[in-house]
Amino acid sequence: MHVQEWLETIPAVAVYVLVGVVIGLESLGIPLPGEIVLVSSALLASQHGDINPWVLGACATAGAIIGDSIGYAIGRRGGRPLLAWLGKKFPKHFSEANIGLAERSFQKWGMWAVFFGRFVALLRIFAGPLAGVLHMPYWKFLIANVFGGILWAGGTTAVIYSVGIVAEAWLKRFSWLGLVLAVLIGVASMLIIKNRAKKAAAERSEIPEREPEPVAVAD
Repeated sequence: MHVQEWLETIPAVAVYVLVGVVIGLESLGIPLPGEIVLVSSALLASQHGDINPWVLGACATAGAIIGDSIGYAIGRRGGRPLLAWLGKKFPKHFSEANIGLAERSFQKWGMWAVFFGRFVALLRIFAGPLAGVLHMPYWKFLIANVFGGILWAGGTTAVIYSVGIVAEAWLKRFSWLGLVLAVLIGVASMLIIKNRAKKAAAERSEIPEREPEPVAVAD
């Protein structure tokens, strides 16, 4: 069953709670499909009046900010042994290569890595715990976390909700022709993105891995 079809079977309150919890756990450092759940819920809100997009966006934002903050606290207390433990539990996400990539991002961008990391699936999982492990000053982390969470969660909800409203009216007007065209565009976009991802992965595999330099973050 598709995520959106399943969401249609549960009450609006449960959708709000589910979105907040899933995004919160993902931000905390547990690999979950937070973005998929948020997009599906926002699209559902555009089609059913029972789900309020403002409440949905607020729950998503709260989950993102609270989850990242808990992840920061856990990372600060657990340190690098925590990353090693996560690597054993989730080798696909917390591999040495991924951790090294995230560390280099933090070394280069600092608190901006937390802010922009909200929009990147890999960094969205790493941002909170890794900022804690690297002892980023909490006030810097909190500013980036709050603004990043609001822009990502609230912005995603608003954009998908608006697109859903327009798409529904458009599809009603053009019926099956519009539906077929929308499906074709979606499939083509997916294939293009997948092809580019494969090329990027191939290019990365040709570049020899370098040991990540120590990251010094001043308190």
